[in-house]
Amino acid sequence: MNFLPADFTPVYSEIFMLIMVCVVMLTDLAAGEKRRYITYVLTQTALLGCAVITFVTFSAEATHQFSGLFVDDAMADILKIMVYVTVSAVLIYSYTYLKERGILTGELFCLVLFATLGMMVMISASHFLTLYIGLELLSLSLYALVALQRNSIVATEAAMKFFVLGALASGFLLYGMSMVYGATGSLHIAQVSEVIQSGVSNHEVLVIGLVFIVAGISFKLSAAPFHMWAPDVYEGAPTAITLFIGSAPKLAAFAFVMRLLIEGLGEMSADWQGMLVILAVMSMAIGNVVAIAQTNIKRMLAYSTISHMGFLILGFISADWNGYSSSLFYVITYVLMTLGIFAMIMILSRSGFEAENISDFKGLAKRNPWYALMTMLLMFSLAGIPPMVGFYAKFAVLQAVVNAGYVWLAVVAVVFSLIGAFYYLRIVKFMYFDAPETKEPLTVKPDVKVLVSANSLAVLALGVFPQSLMGLSLYAIQNTM
Repeated sequence: MNFLPADFTPVYSEIFMLIMVCVVMLTDLAAGEKRRYITYVLTQTALLGCAVITFVTFSAEATHQFSGLFVDDAMADILKIMVYVTVSAVLIYSYTYLKERGILTGELFCLVLFATLGMMVMISASHFLTLYIGLELLSLSLYALVALQRNSIVATEAAMKFFVLGALASGFLLYGMSMVYGATGSLHIAQVSEVIQSGVSNHEVLVIGLVFIVAGISFKLSAAPFHMWAPDVYEGAPTAITLFIGSAPKLAAFAFVMRLLIEGLGEMSADWQGMLVILAVMSMAIGNVVAIAQTNIKRMLAYSTISHMGFLILGFISADWNGYSSSLFYVITYVLMTLGIFAMIMILSRSGFEAENISDFKGLAKRNPWYALMTMLLMFSLAGIPPMVGFYAKFAVLQAVVNAGYVWLAVVAVVFSLIGAFYYLRIVKFMYFDAPETKEPLTVKPDVKVLVSANSLAVLALGVFPQSLMGLSLYAIQNTM
């Protein structure tokens, strides 16, 4: 029997990341608390190294390795690079915040890198087991990150709730996968698609499995009615951890939906489209309406996330290239906006004070006009007001939905988007028309100031010139499907 040696080129970035996790762990033990910046630099080096490797080994052609467990294609490479950039930005924004609260530890950096590795595995999975391993590596790291502030009762409670509900969702997902395996006889995503297309599988068993899979996916996307964990976790976790949870994992979740629902179960689109319609409408309704009543900025942004996930799901409902590429464009721009707004919350926070209430934004224009302008750009974009990129992202998704024949769904989405504009514009009103509650100046590190300015201005620039990012999204989808 001849065994062909595997080509490790597609997994060089994953191998490098795993090695760097070990290096970071051992170096942190040697460096100690006083030289924690060494661990930070090594973590950023790991992300930069992975980005370089992914860029150098980029190929438009899909490459399957390890008996079909792993795939390297255009969508995987583009999403991985987006994940590296996002995680790096999260660490830059969070460094001072974490240091002031005593949670800038080696464990945090290792967990962040392990979570990033989980996302990388999810993005390149072409097998149900690989998908699940990547998902659990990400999920377990996130549970631990939320609970990292051990002296905080709120953070511990949020971590427990996140863990229990996450385990339940993982169980749903695993059970759904087992039903699909029972109906098709394969765990390979491509083979599952072929068996369903041939019509020899048990359709009733497949539909039951599909229901559980959609439920598990909805939890990971924080889509209603499986959203109950998001507000409590967003509020209870330290803001830096909330930023991490609300940004990079959304990119991996998009890849998860593409691999499992579109590539594997795409032939069952007639069955899952109806489910996604319900999820999208409920997410937009609950997210936008309940967010109006929130006074805590992190809870408000949690419900905002739920509503945005409803818009993201709209792109999948169209079941065509344009819809999928518009969803990819949407999730990238959403992550960009999330990075900026949570960075502003950490800028307003200081040692011994958490800027967690919407009222903390009062009078920001008088305290610092530049940061008020940056926040306004982000809020306008989240609300979908032109010429920000948030408007174009929503427009692209709605256009795909209308082209698929769901005109009434596009109308519902527009109505809920208008309702949601209220709670974003309320923050703008607080910044420019209310008196500040404190006159304490904002002290910000130069790298954070430059990055948050570039982040916010990118929201405007991509709204005026969206063609390059939209073209990249379409290229990724066309060379993957």
